[in-house]
Amino acid sequence: MDSRSRSFAKALSWRATGSLDTMLLSFVITGNVKVAATIGLTEIVTKSLLYYAHERVWLRIPYGRARENIASDQMVEREA
Repeated sequence: MDSRSRSFAKALSWRATGSLDTMLLSFVITGNVKVAATIGLTEIVTKSLLYYAHERVWLRIPYGRARENIASDQMVEREA
């Protein structure tokens, strides 16, 4: 299982990529740098939190995981 800090770091790196894309698209659509930056910066916060929560929920779902990974993750959770 990934640590909480690893999940958070992954959320931040993915959001940086996604937010740059959002800002670029917002600028292309609106032609306004300020509006594009506002949309992108707002989105960084909201989507980072949503991604982190989504990642933590999926770590608890055994769907598609090998049985030995599930057992080792449960042992790690008990130790934490």
